[in-house]
Order: sequence, then C-alpha cells, then structure tokens
Amino acid sequence: MKRIALAAAFLLALAACGKPAEKPAASNTLTFSIVSTEATQTQMQEWGPFLKDMEKATGLTVKPFFGSNYSALIEALRFKQSDLGWFTNQSGLEAVRRAGGEVFARTTHPNGHDGYQGVIIVKKGSGITLDKLLKCGQTLEFGMGDAKSTSGTLAPNTYLFGPKGIDPVKCFKTVRSASAEANLYSVANGVLPAATDNTRSMDRLAAINTDQSKKALDSLQVIWTSPTIPEDPMVWRADLDPAVKKKVADFIFAYGVGDSDEAKRQRAILERIQTGPFKHADNTHLLPVREMEATGEVVQAKAKGDPAALAAAQAKLDQVKKEQAALPK
Repeated sequence: MKRIALAAAFLLALAACGKPAEKPAASNTLTFSIVSTEATQTQMQEWGPFLKDMEKATGLTVKPFFGSNYSALIEALRFKQSDLGWFTNQSGLEAVRRAGGEVFARTTHPNGHDGYQGVIIVKKGSGITLDKLLKCGQTLEFGMGDAKSTSGTLAPNTYLFGPKGIDPVKCFKTVRSASAEANLYSVANGVLPAATDNTRSMDRLAAINTDQSKKALDSLQVIWTSPTIPEDPMVWRADLDPAVKKKVADFIFAYGVGDSDEAKRQRAILERIQTGPFKHADNTHLLPVREMEATGEVVQAKAKGDPAALAAAQAKLDQVKKEQAALPK
C-alpha cells in the first residue's frame, strides 16, 4: 500500500510538472521613464499633465520613473522596472541593444524644426575660442554630457575631437560629466570655462524665460556647432503586452493633433516638455547615430594605426550605409 501511495504521489507530482506555467496577470500599471535634469517636483510640474492625460486615455495607472542619468533609464527598462520612456538617440540605441527596447515613436520640435545640434559654449568675454580650446595642454576644465548623451558626448567626439585625434581626458585638466542644463549653468556661473550643450536645451531655457535662465543664456557664446542630430526616440519594451502597446500608440499619435481646443491644450502641454506631436518611428531611426558611432570608431582606429580595428569599424560603417540606402525614399 505504501508503494502504491508513493507511486500515486509521484505520478501526481509528474503531472503537475508537465502543466504549462500560468501566464501572469496583465499589469494595469505603466511605468514611464524620464531622465531627471531638475528636482523631481519641478519635473512633475512639467510632466504631470501629460502623464495624467495618458492615464485617462489608456485606462492604465501611469507612474513616472525619474532616473538621474540615461544609464539608469536603460537599466530600468532592462530589468522591467519601466515599460517605456523618452531617450536620447545614443541611449535609445543602447536600450535597443541591451535592454530589449524598441523604437516606436520620435519627438518633434515645437517650432517645427526637424533635428537639433550639439554645441560647445563659453562665457562671453572669456577670450576662449575653439582654437584655444583645442590646444589642450590640460590647463582648462571641460564639461561633457552623460556617457549616453548624443549631443553632449557622442557628437563632439565624432565630429570634433575624434577627427583631430584628441582625447578629451588627456586634453583637459579635468572632464566633468553632467546634464546639458547643468553644463549651461556651470559655464554661465563661471564654474567651468567651457562645456557641451545642445540647441534643444537652450531653446527650452529660452521658453522658460525666467530672470535666471535669461541671464544665463545672455552670458553665453557658442564656439562650435555639430551637424544636425535626429530628434529623440521614444522606446518601449519589445515584449510589452500588444494590447498595452496599442493603447499607448493610440494615445501618443493622436495627442496634440488637430485644430480643436483640446488639441491646442495638449500641444501646450507638449511644449512644456519640449516637443510637438509625436511621429511614428522604428529602429531605423537610430541609423544616423549608428553611423556617428561607426565613424568615430574609424577615426580612432586610424589614429591608433590599428588595421584590424579599422577594417572592423569600416565594415560596421559600410553596413549602416547599406541599411540607410535600403530605406524607402
């Protein structure tokens, strides 16, 4: 009898092991990632109305995830602590590569301009020119962007420092990493002699139009401007529930569109977070930043005289150009 009971228990356990695992219940909460360039309270004042409208339109509870930098946003997406968010082009590329992300939309400029530029700023009257900055000698402190920043790090490395064989760490006395806004105020307040920023950040401060922002902007001079960088991508987890994706997409692509009073109200909310109505996009949106990345690798390999690295970088660049040529005209 004991053997029979044990055999029955074994069979029941085996049967239980063979049953497919039940799918977890769909979550009614959507977590939206935002890089925090200011105090959380200030960020919520800007983002709160947009997130509230998203919550109302989708029927989901929408929670913000404020990360101190883009690496934090990437890790949050990777470990499913967030579901979607606004990324820079470089951090968006990293989110796709490492965090199971997928580009589904892109921002637009509130004034209709398509794209923005990275810049290097100095204080007016400082006497610092681009030529003086690039003399190096480790005499000046310099501010760059977050490691995943397109305009604050990748663009100047690709288009300015790389082609001239300059390593910023070896060129300057110290290199500080901070947000575009922090860099701007550091230069304006005399904390740093020069730093990277971008035209979107400067436009945003101009729109705020406080005495502090106006004074800061009036005190600055741009000594270098990058080629145009594509607008920022919106990225969600590729494995997000398709039903949730549809709800989000229906909201995103209708928001601020049209001439109704409601659409005008929505566009005013979008302007507070520095975008116009969103446009459809996919991972091909990241091809320009992949080209920048590969171009930088070609420049570095040439500077080091490394034939193997040069061949690999050139192959990477050629592949990107091939994909770009295959896009619909």
